[in-house]
Amino acid sequence: MEGRIAIIGWGSLIWDLDDLAPHVEGAWRMGGGPALPLEFSRISPKRLMGLAVCIDEGWGAPCPTHAIRSARRDVAAAREDLARRERAPLGLIGQVCLRTGLAEGPGAGVVADWARAVGAAGAVWTGLRPNFAEHAGRAFDHDAAEAWVLGLEGASRDEAVRYLENAPAQTDTPLRRRLASRDWWRAEAARVAALDARTGA
Repeated sequence: MEGRIAIIGWGSLIWDLDDLAPHVEGAWRMGGGPALPLEFSRISPKRLMGLAVCIDEGWGAPCPTHAIRSARRDVAAAREDLARRERAPLGLIGQVCLRTGLAEGPGAGVVADWARAVGAAGAVWTGLRPNFAEHAGRAFDHDAAEAWVLGLEGASRDEAVRYLENAPAQTDTPLRRRLASRDWWRAEAARVAALDARTGA
């Protein structure tokens, strides 16, 4: 990352660059990003109301993240690229620029320290916040999150299972470990994997 701008990821960005693909160089450095507090505490309309992983300073556990080089030489341009991929406003994309001292977004201090350590000129990352309570009508905890997933049906249930199963192994959060211990979850994961194998998804 010497002198370059890093894009930091931990969820679907790893397996689906989407609009970002033309604007990166090289492969993901798996586990090469800063450790950030992550949890599946965001309900995502894009994921059919399944749970998505985000920075959660209350419930999150420190997890390694992953880094890829932006093709841009300017932090502002890299930030715009990531915002387009995430379909998110610029204000929800974190940014660090070591040239100017700019550091904005959740985890900015940790990201800035990491960028200095690896010689990056800056970094951008998704700063979407937990929103479980506003959709579920109750505060996030692991009981509530498991109940939410159990309450999903059809394509929403499939997408919830698919997203959690596809997340990088390093995104090892308390909720993910809890679900992995459940017989019902293991059965659902096997069912969705078989469905995707049949359909080529």
